[in-house]
Amino acid sequence: PGMCLAIEPMINAGGHRIKFLSDGWTVVTADGRPSVHFEDTVVVTDGDPLVLTRR
Repeated sequence: PGMCLAIEPMINAGGHRIKFLSDGWTVVTADGRPSVHFEDTVVVTDGDPLVLTRR
């Protein structure tokens, strides 16, 4: 309880391989196909999880 997690799934139209661009931050698919990325921030509690990004 009390731990805060960032859950960050990425869904790619092509393959699963990714690469980082030269800025060291930006991630793209290795095959250049479209992808989407989103994030939820979740707090672990003694009861149900608290999803901060859905409040």
